[in-house]
Amino acid sequence: FSFLQERLRYVLGLLLLLHSTNSFYVPGVAPINFHRNDPVEIKAVKLTSSRTQLPYEYYSLPFCQPSKITYKAENLGEVLRGDRIVNTPFQVSMNVEKKCEVLCNFPNKPVTLTVEQSKLIAERIREDYYVHLIADNLPVATRLEFYSNREEEEKKKEKDVQFEHGYRLGFMDNNKFYLHNHLSFILYYHREDVEESQEHTYRVVRFEVIPQSIKLEDLKADEKSMCTLPEATGSAPQEIDPTKENQLLFTYSVHWEESDIKWASRWDTYLTMSDVQIHWFSIINSVVVVFFLSGILSMIIIRTLRKDIANYNKEDDIEDTMEESGWKLVHGDVFRPPQYPMILSSLLGSGIQLFCMILIVIFVAMLGMLSPSSRGALMTTACFLFMFMGVFGGFFAGRLYRTLKGHRWKKGAFCTAMLYPGVVFGICFVLNCFIWGKHSSGAVPFPTMVALLCMWFGISLPLVYLGYYFGFRKQPYDNPVRTNQIPRQIPEQRWYMNKFVGILMAGILPFGAMFIELFFIFSAIWENQFYYLFGFLFLVFIILVVSCSQISIVMVYFQLCAEDYRWWWRTFLVSGGSAFYVLIYAVFYFVNKLDIVEFIPSLLYFGYTALMVLSFWLLTGTIGFYAAYMFVRKIYAAVKID
Repeated sequence: FSFLQERLRYVLGLLLLLHSTNSFYVPGVAPINFHRNDPVEIKAVKLTSSRTQLPYEYYSLPFCQPSKITYKAENLGEVLRGDRIVNTPFQVSMNVEKKCEVLCNFPNKPVTLTVEQSKLIAERIREDYYVHLIADNLPVATRLEFYSNREEEEKKKEKDVQFEHGYRLGFMDNNKFYLHNHLSFILYYHREDVEESQEHTYRVVRFEVIPQSIKLEDLKADEKSMCTLPEATGSAPQEIDPTKENQLLFTYSVHWEESDIKWASRWDTYLTMSDVQIHWFSIINSVVVVFFLSGILSMIIIRTLRKDIANYNKEDDIEDTMEESGWKLVHGDVFRPPQYPMILSSLLGSGIQLFCMILIVIFVAMLGMLSPSSRGALMTTACFLFMFMGVFGGFFAGRLYRTLKGHRWKKGAFCTAMLYPGVVFGICFVLNCFIWGKHSSGAVPFPTMVALLCMWFGISLPLVYLGYYFGFRKQPYDNPVRTNQIPRQIPEQRWYMNKFVGILMAGILPFGAMFIELFFIFSAIWENQFYYLFGFLFLVFIILVVSCSQISIVMVYFQLCAEDYRWWWRTFLVSGGSAFYVLIYAVFYFVNKLDIVEFIPSLLYFGYTALMVLSFWLLTGTIGFYAAYMFVRKIYAAVKID
């Protein structure tokens, strides 16, 4: 077990290294320095709800609008996420307090909501929508305070502070709807060190909001757009009655506080929203278990193989008279090309494309270059990388297709470039039609869709053809044994050699290694959390690759020992077995964690989950296939074949 101890030491060292990479990030933008009285622009991003999964743009609701609405130019990732960043009429100046100010232009004239607008607001409050604003690229957060330990409440009144992204649009009480129409902004600044003669510069380091609902009669406004807030105890909330017109005032106040937080670590508040301690223990636990299991598996396989090869290579007369059994028997059929070699090589090509993309994205993100502050960068990078990795996908697919005695390379290249991306585009297009029908900002606009199609046909397709051409021209993989003319008969297989049993058995170990991380990824996608633990994710990805490879080798070894040489497709299917468990976990998450009841949000959830499961199956299947192929070539090269 000495080599296991070595492995554990190596893993713990790697974990410490990854922890240090988690604690800093390369910001997406340079810091902006403000002087006193400089305007700090408040922009709106979108409205989101984890109950409907449909983002809407800010002005889809009748909020106060500035005289000229300008939308920020967005990158591909922001558009796909449903962000529509737009200016708002909030007037905020650096380090200038505001007690209470009316938002819309006419201070004495309240905003009148029509019946349709009131209905819409009530509907959005019922669906639990949150409003997301940003100031100097920092998202707004609502502070939540609660007591950490109920029993010791009397002894120490220490409160735990957590932050919620955005602020709630409103709340319901006794089936009545109340709108948060007053926002108390609390902005924190860090004073930069400057020389005595120079004017002080400030940087925004945190952006909080306390939303309140205050009835029109309790907000006293004058001609100068100033207003006075009522005492906290005596004020009634602003009700929105969806059956009639409603009158109300939108107001806000601004409070500035000095903070010790440096600009570089201003995102820490948002990123420590979930318990990192649990994350650490669970990751270390899965790392230790997987490396322990993989160590034992390696030892067993290596010992068994050595014994097998030693037996097969004995040149005694007694051995010749005995009947051969086991994997050496099928040496004349093990490299017989499978059915549908073009489809197999195309799927494996897409798997290679996915593998390269995911590896580079996670590695770059681990170095901190795709932090949440550079909005949409992760998705944009992933899209472009997938397109450019087509050259590797094409190369591997072309070479494998040639090895499997394929001849129609142009058709094979077309199949590689179209099969997986075509399925993805088809599912996304259908889902997009439903989102369009709901007028959500999550719908991909038509020009963006055309741009994506141009990228697919203008970048990815030619690159796949290029890679396929060179892969097909290259020498095919060198198989160590010749294939017989007549295929041998396959003996009847035991029940546990069934494909589905294999899928269930093979999926457990890789899924067990990563299911904790899966929870955090699902929370980031479906509950509007930030995902930033790319150091952890990189480690989990390595564990996934190791466990998929080993399980695949074990399964192919058992199959060949049972004298079944049809391993090409089976290895690809069985190695992707953990995708089946991901699907089950997604259903469990939907039932237990999400509060989705309507048809379209459910359709979106399961549509995108199907894409994730398909991609995950391609990825793990490809890793397992190449590991098994290398293993089979190695073991047949090691035995003497007459």
